[in-house]
Amino acid sequence: MAESNENVPAQKLPLENRVAIVTGSSRGIGKAIALHLASLGAKLIINYSSSNSTTLADDVVSQINSNKSVNNSAVPAVAVAVRADISDPDEVRSLFDAAESAFQSPVNILVNSAAVCDGKRPTIMNTDLEDFDRTFSVNTRGSFLCCKEAANRMINRGGGGKIICVTSSATASFRAGNGAYTASKAAVEAMVKILAKELKGTGITANCVAPGPIATDMFFSAATEEKVKKVIDECPHGRLGQSEDVAPVVGFLASDASEWVNGQIIRVNGGYI
Repeated sequence: MAESNENVPAQKLPLENRVAIVTGSSRGIGKAIALHLASLGAKLIINYSSSNSTTLADDVVSQINSNKSVNNSAVPAVAVAVRADISDPDEVRSLFDAAESAFQSPVNILVNSAAVCDGKRPTIMNTDLEDFDRTFSVNTRGSFLCCKEAANRMINRGGGGKIICVTSSATASFRAGNGAYTASKAAVEAMVKILAKELKGTGITANCVAPGPIATDMFFSAATEEKVKKVIDECPHGRLGQSEDVAPVVGFLASDASEWVNGQIIRVNGGYI
């Protein structure tokens, strides 16, 4: 007689009950990452910065909370939306405070995905100083503030943690145009590699995930039909990347299975670079 599975305990999910902040997760790559981490059992803070994104963030929260039996498991995936400008240190502190308050638990995982990109994709000679400053304010200063806050809180509570910054494969391709964006992401990659060494002995890992061209609103905001075709032709897979191509890599880095991966830049671009 076959044994009944009724009394077999549900398999524990890899991120069960771990608290994750995903910045810039109301849309695009950040949204896909948040949904994937939720499917692995994490509790999510869906961060956004603009009032224009409130509805989008609420939709992500609803999508996660409406599926409390993730992967047919009894483990609930809880999500809360928190508005915060990651270039403001006070708002970054409030973001982490909100996460700890919402789930009565310290933050275990930071995924810094928030970013801006000049849709004009100008040459360095034609880049406005205001656009340059805004790019570095969000992409570089924002990553710095979030990494700093996460590292200090994780060290204070003990038990390790995962810090993951989403950068760009543009830092390896050095293609003409949008030099400010590429430089802002290259600075984050350098910072994360150093941070990983500075966190020696804490059990905290720090890594970057660097996507290539991904079919998001940010990419299409300045991509002509000719540009899209060229990108597809240059990719060995013959297609644009999708946000869902990136999310599982972040999920791995957020899990215990990635312990031996530290201070690395993982380029997720289908061979584009």
